[in-house]
Amino acid sequence: MSRRGIAHVALIVRDLDGMATFYATALGLAPMGGDGTQRDLGAGGRVLLRLIADPAARPRDPAQAGLFHTAFLLPDRAALARWLRHAANTGLRLTGASDHGVSEALYLDDPEGNGIEIYRDRPATDWTRDGDRIEMFTARLDLNDLASASDGAWRGAPDGTKIGHVHLQTGDLDRAEGFLTGDLGLTRSFDAPGGRWYGWDGYHHHLAANVWNSRGAGPRPEGQTGLAHVALTGFAGPDRRDPFGIAFVMQE
Repeated sequence: MSRRGIAHVALIVRDLDGMATFYATALGLAPMGGDGTQRDLGAGGRVLLRLIADPAARPRDPAQAGLFHTAFLLPDRAALARWLRHAANTGLRLTGASDHGVSEALYLDDPEGNGIEIYRDRPATDWTRDGDRIEMFTARLDLNDLASASDGAWRGAPDGTKIGHVHLQTGDLDRAEGFLTGDLGLTRSFDAPGGRWYGWDGYHHHLAANVWNSRGAGPRPEGQTGLAHVALTGFAGPDRRDPFGIAFVMQE
C-alpha cells in the first residue's frame, strides 16, 4: 500500500471557466484535462484540484459542514516567496499570513468563497514533538523577510507541489474524531479551542477539523457549491463519508 496522504480535492463550482482560470493564474496550476462539466488542474503531472460544474448549485453556506481550506504545499521557501511576490504583483488579496512554527503560510479565498492556504514546511527535524503531539502556533509572519527569499519570477506551481493538508468544517469535534482516527487511522497531533489536527506517519497534519463557524451543523446538504470530495492515497476499499456527509474517495 502506498504512503497515505491527500491526492486531490474536488469542488463543486457554478462558474467552471472562471474558477479554472483563477486557479491557473492565481496559483499557477496547470490544466490537465476536462470538458464542459469538469476540469482537472495540477502540478508536476499530478492532478491536485478537480472542478465539477453545477451552475444551479446554491452558494456555499459558511455555517455548514464542508471545506475550511485546501492547503497547497510548495517544495521550499523560495517557491513560497516567489508566489508571494506574484500575489503582490497581480493584486491578489490575502486574508492572512501566519508563522505556525512547523510552517509558513499565506491565505486567500477563491472567487466562490473556498478557502486556500499556500505554505511551505520547515524541516521536520526542527519541529517540537512530545510523543504524537507536535507543537504548532499562530504568530505574525514577516512578509518582507519571506519576500526576500525569492530567487526569481513565479512561473507556475513548481514540480513537487502537492496538497499538504485539508482543513474541514464540522458540526461536532468528537464525532468527527471518531471517524478520522477510526476509519481513516489518523493520529491526533495538535488541538486548540474549537479545532483539532491529525496526521499520518508523523506529519503535523493531513486533515484538521474545526467548529469555529459550523458548531452544531448537521450533514452537509446536497446542491450547494464547495467541497465535493477529498481523494486520499494509500487506502483500499470503498469510498467513505464522515458523520457530516463529507466524502472521501479512496485510492491505492
